[in-house]
Amino acid sequence: MKLNLSLLCRALCLSAVLHQPLLAAQQDPEATTSIEHKKLVTSSHYMATAANPLAVEAGRQILAKGGSAVDAAIAMQLMLGLVEPQSSGIGGGLFLLHFDADKKQLSSIDGRETAPQQAGPDLFRLNGQLQPWREAFVGGKSVGVPGVMKALELAHQRHGKLPWASLFDAAIQTAEQGFVVSPRLAGLLAANWNPGLTNFAASRAYFQPDGQWLQAGQRLKNLAYATLLRRLAKEGSAAFYQGDNAKALVSAVQQAAPNPGLLTAQDLQAYRPVERDAICMAYRLYKVCSMAPPSSGGLAVLQILGLLSSQPVARLKPNSVEAVHLISQAAKLAFADRERFAADPDFVNVPVQGLLNPAYLKQRAAQLTSPEGPAAVAGEPEGAEPLTPSQAIEFANTSHLSVVDSAGNAVSMTTSIENAFGSGLMVNGYLLNNQLTDFSLDARLNGFWVANRVQGGKRPRSSMAPVMVFDQQGQLKYITGSPGGSRIINYVAQNLIAVLDWGLDPAQAAALPRFSHRNDALVLEQGTALEQLVPALKELGYQPKVADLNSGIHAIERQGMLLRGAADPRREGAVAGD
Repeated sequence: MKLNLSLLCRALCLSAVLHQPLLAAQQDPEATTSIEHKKLVTSSHYMATAANPLAVEAGRQILAKGGSAVDAAIAMQLMLGLVEPQSSGIGGGLFLLHFDADKKQLSSIDGRETAPQQAGPDLFRLNGQLQPWREAFVGGKSVGVPGVMKALELAHQRHGKLPWASLFDAAIQTAEQGFVVSPRLAGLLAANWNPGLTNFAASRAYFQPDGQWLQAGQRLKNLAYATLLRRLAKEGSAAFYQGDNAKALVSAVQQAAPNPGLLTAQDLQAYRPVERDAICMAYRLYKVCSMAPPSSGGLAVLQILGLLSSQPVARLKPNSVEAVHLISQAAKLAFADRERFAADPDFVNVPVQGLLNPAYLKQRAAQLTSPEGPAAVAGEPEGAEPLTPSQAIEFANTSHLSVVDSAGNAVSMTTSIENAFGSGLMVNGYLLNNQLTDFSLDARLNGFWVANRVQGGKRPRSSMAPVMVFDQQGQLKYITGSPGGSRIINYVAQNLIAVLDWGLDPAQAAALPRFSHRNDALVLEQGTALEQLVPALKELGYQPKVADLNSGIHAIERQGMLLRGAADPRREGAVAGD
């Protein structure tokens, strides 16, 4: 009977995938606002790279004082929440990989948000009808319990060196004295993607003073955020999850109109980050490691590499038709598996070992050289259960930072509030996430449960994929990661191939033109050499789209005694070290 269910699911899964709308056709809320050529940066002792120069400087100052990689990451995240509020902050969640150089030990912290305990599979249904995503994400219903502060506190307890309170100084000072609004922040506000910023009074007052969006070059203070950070510095994460901030957060969620949410004070107090084993795979001469589920990102990136492991990728030229075709076909297969199997492993059996099994990947890889055809169908790895695939809309509103300290310890951390400016709700100077719309809005399809359905206490599936690469001696080789919604998987896999197969340096790899295939359609980055491949790709069966692909790679490579770092030219990031 189990076999029959599995075969039936495969048939229905194919039907479900083929009739899904193409997410590639949707407007991107955090589009590229400018392209800036960025040079490779080298240093001998420590290095930090992130999506905003003020955050990078905050990290550099901590490293210069002898702080650990985790110390620097905390200071950088607190600053990013202030100066890059559209992408991440203390009202969101994160995945953090940490490498202890002395012990040669890799660990990870899952700071992903959780659904309120009262949430269930019909959370996004009104009068029996499924809410459109554009209506579902605004307001309180989409807000998950934020995980950032508890996760950072746990990371500091495990790997911190400097006093906790000292890590808040730069963000507090900048919030009180003000910072210059960047062109990117101003441009994304002017795009007016998120109606929550004008629907809710606190957000409107902050981002649209005097009835006008903030302008690039304008100095902006955030005294409410500074006040909360002072309390967090003194009292720890309890100042976020209990007391006045918790009351204000719960009130904002439950009283939001539209879409009041279910989050309670008990949900906040019950939140715990999870220490999980990272997942790793051998690739060429290296071991590549990333975040385990509920991240689908790490799993899918490793699957792509595993599918390509027997292919002559190193002999292919970057930006060639052959490279685009081969990598895209691997991505299609990985996304097919992702849509069916990836979810919170505390609620769903995710067959990680089966999906990464070399024999399974070899069998799947037989499809790689075929011309483009219909959407790929999920495989049957060992441990598979009769679940149906579904898509959840994930936009590119995320941030990634990479750090190596003077002792060789490292952090690769991806952090997000999901949509541009999250749910639109602002509390005490920070924005609340809309991560619950990373669940499948529909809990059942074709009579089968969706793995990534809403359940109380569950963490929504994510595509965030912080990565660390190690050589054969167990030494750290490379750190990378990117924002990009579900396209994170494409961006990170391509970045790894560029460095490990094609021998590009981090800056060259970060600047390489992007392409994306999510088992829907092939998308080529506009304004790049990839546009010239359209005729040849059509001969292979593709109907390529040309669009903005706004990756945000922030990477560090260890080469001998040197550190080499890069920031993606598509964002405002920087690199600093000594």
